[in-house]
Amino acid sequence: MEQHYLGSLLHLADSTLPIGGYTHSAGLETFVQQGLVNSAATAATFVRNMLQNNIRYNDAAFMSLAYTAATQNNVNELLELHHLCTAVKAPRELREASQKLGARLTRIFSRRYTSDLVTQYETAAGNSPHYCLVFGIYAHLTGIPLSSALYAFYYNAAMGMVTNCVKLVPLGQMDGQDIIFDLQHLLKELTAVTIQPDRSLLGLCNAAFDIRSMQHERLYSRLYMS
Repeated sequence: MEQHYLGSLLHLADSTLPIGGYTHSAGLETFVQQGLVNSAATAATFVRNMLQNNIRYNDAAFMSLAYTAATQNNVNELLELHHLCTAVKAPRELREASQKLGARLTRIFSRRYTSDLVTQYETAAGNSPHYCLVFGIYAHLTGIPLSSALYAFYYNAAMGMVTNCVKLVPLGQMDGQDIIFDLQHLLKELTAVTIQPDRSLLGLCNAAFDIRSMQHERLYSRLYMS
């Protein structure tokens, strides 16, 4: 069967989209400066832990729920998810990054995909929609199946972290590629368990991720915004 949505999927999950994602490390820069991530092995551990112990219960879960809300044209559900997403992003830098990326992603896709649902959500959110929610909405609007959208969302997050590890640790390019190769099975597992996320676990996170993100804004020198 022809995958008619493939172009939209590659576009939506493209790490080179001009939304500023490359300027954020999500606390990784703190881990590196504190010497906790200092090799290919520790970088791989960081990425795996972030994916399965953080993103699974946070941005990926919110993306999945936003996709479902979009299929139901349920703006009230999207606003509830928006408030929950804002609340669980305790570090200011992470919260602001999520909203900046979301606003920029909306600006790109709203030019071609008009939607009253997006307009209502963005207006109610004070023009500061969260990236994961916007991703889920436009995945639905562009006809991307949820499972494919989730895999691409996880893959995009993994690639961003690996790219940042290569720059910050630093690692060799082949080290980064090996991490990506080794993540493929995990990405499939995470996709499967996030199709129907457990709402009672939203916001579950290893505290160290939030703490390092909070410490980031007080680092002596910084290459990234978060």
